[in-house]
Amino acid sequence: MNTNLLTGLLFFFFSMFTMQHVYADDEPPFIGGNYWEVTGVKVADGAGLKYAKWLASEWRENLEFSKSEGWLEDYYIISNVHSRSDEPDLYIVRVFKNMASVEENEQRRKKYLDWVKKSMDKMQSESGDRAEYRTIMSTSLLQEMKFRE
Repeated sequence: MNTNLLTGLLFFFFSMFTMQHVYADDEPPFIGGNYWEVTGVKVADGAGLKYAKWLASEWRENLEFSKSEGWLEDYYIISNVHSRSDEPDLYIVRVFKNMASVEENEQRRKKYLDWVKKSMDKMQSESGDRAEYRTIMSTSLLQEMKFRE
């Protein structure tokens, strides 16, 4: 075998090994941050005020309770100002640090039901009633990516 070829192959092999080793030890440029649950809502014509009043009262009260318990970091309502017919009018956003375990979800459910003083049947019925004037178009679970310092 040609010595130049052998030298070149050895150089290539050791260069690749060294490069892989450098990248394997390197940390990625991002670190995972908060989760954002984003729900797209289409509001029926003429029902904007009715839905806004519910969001500003009961929905907000529920999320403030969740914040006080440390389950949520924050929440937002974002208007799609120039929505097209096939797009949501509003985006409902809930921000939280991490996903709860099954056990933690059970504890939260019990604590919430004690606080809200409503049965699951009652809350399901109320949600169905809101379907008369709003449609859930989508829900996405996103994770914020923060630059590693």
